[in-house]
Amino acid sequence: MTRTDAPPILSIRNVSKNFGGVQAIKDASLEVREGEIVALIGPNGAGKTTLFNTCTGLIPPSNGQILLREANGREVPLQGKRPDQITARRVSRTFQNIRLFPRLSVIENVMLGAHLQGRAGLMGAMLRLPKTNREELALKTWALNRLMFVGLEHEAQEQAASLSYGHQRRLEIARGLANNPRLLLLDEPAAGMNPAETAKLVELIRRIRQAGVTVFLIEHDMKLVMEISDAIYVLDHGEIIASGPPESVQNDPRVVEAYLGPGAEVALG
Repeated sequence: MTRTDAPPILSIRNVSKNFGGVQAIKDASLEVREGEIVALIGPNGAGKTTLFNTCTGLIPPSNGQILLREANGREVPLQGKRPDQITARRVSRTFQNIRLFPRLSVIENVMLGAHLQGRAGLMGAMLRLPKTNREELALKTWALNRLMFVGLEHEAQEQAASLSYGHQRRLEIARGLANNPRLLLLDEPAAGMNPAETAKLVELIRRIRQAGVTVFLIEHDMKLVMEISDAIYVLDHGEIIASGPPESVQNDPRVVEAYLGPGAEVALG
């Protein structure tokens, strides 16, 4: 695989994050180009989710810039913005620990992800105005379309808690897609999946990219990462220690040492 010539949709420039006396991220820089699938990998505790959290407004970076290139080509800083403001700019994410509303139906979970599409407001919802009814029907149709995309349309009315673990992962992706994102961040989407579920996830991520959504993911399943990534960045102790296409990263001595320990000579893959 080779990187595209497209401009970066996400640019992380010299970002650091300190928690008291602990530096979780140290001067990290990377680019996610439009139309790519880019993976961020590294050992447990390397700071991967922390970096994701700075990109989505859950925590502010201590230093550095996080820039999003919008559809009109204008770059806007994401640091200092709230999660809802970033979501409104068509950036969505999933979480390492699934964050569904277990007692709501599958389709209701997806509809919540599309809430920014709504315009009727609280008063319209309380009074059940015709505009609100039309909007709710449109949101249901939109949500069902996203469920069809991930293969869960037959479970639309089921309670989210009743789904298998793999299907809950798919539901979270469907909810992320409900906001019609240009950039989708996936935090360990294959966690807890069996090999058959992982194979289907690979197909789904490829279809997401084919649908025009750029994908930036954290993942520990190295087979999945090597199979679908256009570029890989490796984070260790908060620092980017390697980057490039899969074939170069998997044999980088610094990467092998970070995963397998000093003196290791076994290639990842």
